[in-house]
Amino acid sequence: MDKRKRIFHFALEGNALKAIELTEQLAKDILENNKDLQFDLLSLHFVELVCSRKCTEALEFAQTKLGPFGKEPKYMEKLEDFMALLAYKEPEKSPMFHLLSLEYRQQVADSLNRAILAHLNLPSYTAMERLIQQATVVRQCLSQEAGKDAPPPFSLKDFLRS
Repeated sequence: MDKRKRIFHFALEGNALKAIELTEQLAKDILENNKDLQFDLLSLHFVELVCSRKCTEALEFAQTKLGPFGKEPKYMEKLEDFMALLAYKEPEKSPMFHLLSLEYRQQVADSLNRAILAHLNLPSYTAMERLIQQATVVRQCLSQEAGKDAPPPFSLKDFLRS
């Protein structure tokens, strides 16, 4: 569990190469068997290079590590989006700014965490996550039935703030 947490945090912080290294130590074939996840992690590293203004290094990394994914049509559009970041002096102001966001890193880190859990034959959602998902669905159904008089939809962020 500690190693999985460290992997998650490395991915979330944008240190994708360290996340990849630890993932391969924990489960050697997980990234080889999940090319989408491998691409996402490698693209996180590319984004970090771009944000660090290491454009030459980013381009070399893209050619060596991301380039092979370009042979598959499903990765072409994503590759074009990532490569477009190089065209901007301030990538955070580009149309592809969402690729630099914490939300994107969170999505990749969550996918990696779920893949590791599945590889270890553990449930990919905790009991608490399932409970919140079920409660949210029930509340949405009830609010649809109640119409205008329904309470506002459940928000975990709002709940935790109160």
